[in-house]
Amino acid sequence: MALNRRETILKINSLPTIDEVGLSERVKVLSSRSVKGETKEKFINLAISCIDLTTLEGTDTQFKIQELFQKALNPLPGVTDVPSVAAICIFPTFIADLKKSKLYSPKVKIATVAGAFPHGKSNLSIKLKEVEMAIDSGADEIDIVIDRGEFLSGNYSKVYDDIMYVKELTADRQIPLKVILETGELGGFDNINKAATLALCAGADFIKTSTGKINISATPESSYILFNSVKQFYQETNLMRGIKPSGGIKTTKQALAILSILSETLGTEWMNSAYFRFGASSLLDDLLLQKLKAINGNYQSKNYIPISSSTY
Repeated sequence: MALNRRETILKINSLPTIDEVGLSERVKVLSSRSVKGETKEKFINLAISCIDLTTLEGTDTQFKIQELFQKALNPLPGVTDVPSVAAICIFPTFIADLKKSKLYSPKVKIATVAGAFPHGKSNLSIKLKEVEMAIDSGADEIDIVIDRGEFLSGNYSKVYDDIMYVKELTADRQIPLKVILETGELGGFDNINKAATLALCAGADFIKTSTGKINISATPESSYILFNSVKQFYQETNLMRGIKPSGGIKTTKQALAILSILSETLGTEWMNSAYFRFGASSLLDDLLLQKLKAINGNYQSKNYIPISSSTY
């Protein structure tokens, strides 16, 4: 459901200024809360089940993709209480062969990038064609990225239209649309809030922090702003939307901090893979090491867990 363009732009221009010091202090308090015992175990399993296990490299091969999918489906062979991840995120060219392979299972979704990823700089017709081709290849979920140059130039209508028209394509096929904001390039908290609100009003099913292709990716602060944008959107429309912190989240400690912030800002209804994802690869390995520690009482070598790609 896309909201009216004109009203959306008026809304964006009237958003209150964010108190950066206050927000940073609030995030520091929330992310420093200790998570222990059964709650920690629950959060670790939740984090695993919400991962979009990702590889988006020029060196990717079909063998590498199949290896990644196998790990996504069964992250820790022999340990029964470890869930599958939510999805793998790969280039569209690998999807058809993966879905034809014997190891494929619909238990793990296949997400892909389209629409001039990672820069977003192309005309709308090309973006739409890329998305259409990705859908036709068998993608279960689509991730697109906004054109940050257009956004920073104040051309909100262009950014809105790009999202809205892509949403029309994905909605026709009932495919979730994740919109990447690339928060590290937006120039501050107020712009992150504006971009998040714009994407939600234009029809995004998820708003996502980053491509993972720049130095500043997901931070607790940017994640907190996205959580609050989704909360505000829900309060105004009664529509639940998802959030995907992505890029730079590599440790269990980082993941638990973000889940703690999620719990405090949006609550338990959002704490599942339908409304929350981590865009990550190396994070999974650290979470699995924590699982092994809980089982064996001490930290294990990474040799005890399957190999995973490390895009982020």
